[in-house]
Amino acid sequence: MAGFRSTAATALASALCFASASALLAPSTPVHAQGTPGLVEFRWDASKDYRKLYYFMTDTKRLKRSEYYLVLKPKDRNTAILKLTVAIPKSFDTKIDPKFVKLCYMKEGGMLSRTHCEQDIPSAVEVASDGSAIEIFPATPVPTGKTIGVYINLFNPFDMGMYQFNALAQAPGDVPVSGYLGSWLIQVDP
Repeated sequence: MAGFRSTAATALASALCFASASALLAPSTPVHAQGTPGLVEFRWDASKDYRKLYYFMTDTKRLKRSEYYLVLKPKDRNTAILKLTVAIPKSFDTKIDPKFVKLCYMKEGGMLSRTHCEQDIPSAVEVASDGSAIEIFPATPVPTGKTIGVYINLFNPFDMGMYQFNALAQAPGDVPVSGYLGSWLIQVDP
């Protein structure tokens, strides 16, 4: 019995020594999660008129080049789209080049695959001079039933924080009125 205790004590001591040494020798770089939206979202004003939309970013750090995939699922819209407007807050201070913006049919990512464009939708893209809106005019109205999205390649802004991008769509018809589809709540980290 005494031999067992000394063997167990020696094994415990060596395990603790090994754990201490590995903790000291391990790199001290923090681990960062993938740039996807969080599972829980808190809003001060929980309005029933707010609709959260899915998005994906390749890099969430400020001043880093990132690809934004602003996704509109079939359940997010019930009519064809003649014109799509992405309203951007004034505080999102970065240059958006229309050459790096496109409308496409999207494949949503998951555990085993990434979100990506499957097929481009021919369209004209205009960015407001003050960067407050992106207007996309598809060559033909985009029908319902498939996941579409806006792909933007840009540098994240200097200021970290949360930015609400709003999606407004104009349906084909006699009255040219844009309706609210939802919002993407983009987070830029330090």
